Amino acid sequence: MDAWVRFSAQSQARERLCRAAQYACSLLGHALQKHGASPELQKQIRQLEGHLSLGRKLLRLGNSADALESAKRAVHLSDVVLRFCITVSHLNRALYFACDNVLWAGKSGLAPRVDQEKWAQRSFRYYLFSLIMNLSRDAYEIRLLMEQESSACSRRLKGSGGVPGGIETGGPGGPGIPGGGLPQVALKLRLRVLLLARVLRGHPPLLLDVVRNACDLFIPLDKLGLWRCGPGIVGLCGLVSSILSILTLICPWLRLKP
Repeated sequence: MDAWVRFSAQSQARERLCRAAQYACSLLGHALQKHGASPELQKQIRQLEGHLSLGRKLLRLGNSADALESAKRAVHLSDVVLRFCITVSHLNRALYFACDNVLWAGKSGLAPRVDQEKWAQRSFRYYLFSLIMNLSRDAYEIRLLMEQESSACSRRLKGSGGVPGGIETGGPGGPGIPGGGLPQVALKLRLRVLLLARVLRGHPPLLLDVVRNACDLFIPLDKLGLWRCGPGIVGLCGLVSSILSILTLICPWLRLKP
């Protein structure tokens, strides 16, 4: 098992390069169709996209083992929320890769009787559940960091003789704002947005993970028919998330841990 996990890790860079090329072809095909390019050129781009997709499925053979090993490691995390989100995400990834392997066998002709549409829908459902867990984990980590940053700001203000209550919560200690409750709500919302921006700016791995998961979310939503956003949006979001994934391989410190 460990040997296979090490081998599959070595193929991640190739798979992500193929993924970036695949979604670039999807975006290019949409642009060519929109601008009235020749049908022959559009057909060639679609064929290239299909070949890249099939090649990616080949590179992902056995990734279920890697996902299961990651789930086993996540079970030992001390934080119960992180343990739940990360473990469930990896388990759904394992099921997604298993369905993807069956789909590859059907498309490659090894198992011609495979219902490709059914297995594709199953794989995208597991992919969607995994992304929801990833985004839930991101939201939880953002909340923790915002609480820590807010407490640190309050301590700094107390040390300098300021009154943190009104600044952080819009309470009676804050600056007087005419007009009643609505300006207070607007001020609190503005402060929360500024705090969120400060937290994300100070934690690039978390920011990249949020953007990557948010971009990836459009893909299963479109494929499952839950939110039709079109091949152009899917291609753009897939390309952006692929570039960010490649960036985390080049710069490992940008990868969100655990």
